[in-house]
Amino acid sequence: MANLDVEIPSLKLNDGTSIPLIGYGTGTAWYKSPADGGIDRKLVETIKTAIKLGYYHLDGAEVYNTEPELGLAIEESKVPREKLFVTTKVITNIKDIPNAIDTSLKKLRLDYVDLYLIHSPFFASSDADLQSAWAAMEKVKASGKAKSIGVSNYLVPNLVATMKTATLTPSINQIEYHPYLQHGGSEGPLFKYMKEHNIASSAYGPLTAVTKAKPGPCDETYAKLAKKYYVSEGEIALRWCIDQDVVAITTSGKEERLSDYLRALTFKMTPKEVQDIAQEGKKKHFRGFWRGKFDKDDQS
Repeated sequence: MANLDVEIPSLKLNDGTSIPLIGYGTGTAWYKSPADGGIDRKLVETIKTAIKLGYYHLDGAEVYNTEPELGLAIEESKVPREKLFVTTKVITNIKDIPNAIDTSLKKLRLDYVDLYLIHSPFFASSDADLQSAWAAMEKVKASGKAKSIGVSNYLVPNLVATMKTATLTPSINQIEYHPYLQHGGSEGPLFKYMKEHNIASSAYGPLTAVTKAKPGPCDETYAKLAKKYYVSEGEIALRWCIDQDVVAITTSGKEERLSDYLRALTFKMTPKEVQDIAQEGKKKHFRGFWRGKFDKDDQS
């Protein structure tokens, strides 16, 4: 275990708030079906361990059904609320966002979240649906129940439609992002649009190229860089995001692995190394989530 005393750096959002560049996710492996019921004490203890190690950015969602565990872990951790950055997302109750945020806050045992996201655009059957949902999000921010508001899994058409009637620009767009799903890269339409509108990006699945998408063309580059910086390939994958100012959301049930991930903060890759990974990544396409919504070769 790394046993590092490091502070996770933050990225300033377009509304002036700051978000830690590494977040601990409570979805994916921790997902519970609504029928599961009860509190998953293992998850509660794991979140408390993450907080103890310095993961103050905690990422949840109503659809994960783990907000009660996240809230209990925050309460039991005794860490001052202002030290934490808590994200949750709405999709299950997207047609009633005012009620959705109140329900999430009750489960989280909080008065507010730091970031509230629309989990995906796929609920919408028209631009008007996206626009009305965003108007409701703006009211959540105005109420003080969310410090920042944003979106997740939005592509350019979704952002364009939202922005047509928006009073506030989304602060961030959380997307699946790794070398094998770069959405066209830094000069592609998605990242170009977000840069033009000062919308930050956050990556879920940042370790995909070193986990479920192996083997692949990035393997050799990852191995070489891991050896150079005396870290694991997973830490190289996290650093690849951080060096592009992309917030990385990761998770693990193992304290040792969570501790080791923080070694990603002890070095910085050269611009060429970041680019080398990007170039190798373009040789393979792999989408780990929402596959039913995209054609097999769609890299948008």
